[in-house]
Amino acid sequence: MKRILRRLSALLLGAALLFAQAQAVTVYWGMSGENVRKLQQKLVQYGYLKGAVDGVFGQATYDAVVYFQKKNGLKADGVAGDATLAALGLSLGSSGSSSRGGSGSYSQNLNLLARLVYAEARGEPYTGQVAVAAVVLNRVRSASFPGSVSGVIYQSGAFDVVYDGQINLSPNETALRAAQDALNGWDPSGGALYYYNPAKSSSSWIWSRRVITVIGKHSFAV
Repeated sequence: MKRILRRLSALLLGAALLFAQAQAVTVYWGMSGENVRKLQQKLVQYGYLKGAVDGVFGQATYDAVVYFQKKNGLKADGVAGDATLAALGLSLGSSGSSSRGGSGSYSQNLNLLARLVYAEARGEPYTGQVAVAAVVLNRVRSASFPGSVSGVIYQSGAFDVVYDGQINLSPNETALRAAQDALNGWDPSGGALYYYNPAKSSSSWIWSRRVITVIGKHSFAV
């Protein structure tokens, strides 16, 4: 009987943990709504944000979050997760926020990855499109980059398509499939952290990286 009770208690604890994780709120670039507004209000209150409190998480809010994180010894990825929200004294509910990626972290990551693939690699071979998405995921796993898909993509200076607005284009079905294949573990890049088009890149730094594979017009490097 005691063994059954212990097992039942463990199952209930596990269910409670899973429920708590499901209720966790993360606020990041591209989201809009009341949770973003509350975040902005705190950042304004503490002097980190000078822009408008408009409920839209864009460049100014991202920069303010990074600034706050750096000043408070937090991981500076521009994503307001549990640690950042706690440091700001914020407790946000799951309602009152929205994102272009829909609900659930998988669908959010899928949509954002697909938008990057479409912006960066439409017209490239399908394998190359998957490889572009895989580079983002490799960065997420690397200690040298932000620890989330949104943090990597919206890291300052990381992708030109963020600044020229192409990241906001609607992805096609091919880009969505490529992002999904990458999320499911396919990495045609071979573990690359960078990619570039040699015909267009003038950066001496990126040319110094070791190329490990070439797919279509993109060189993939570490």
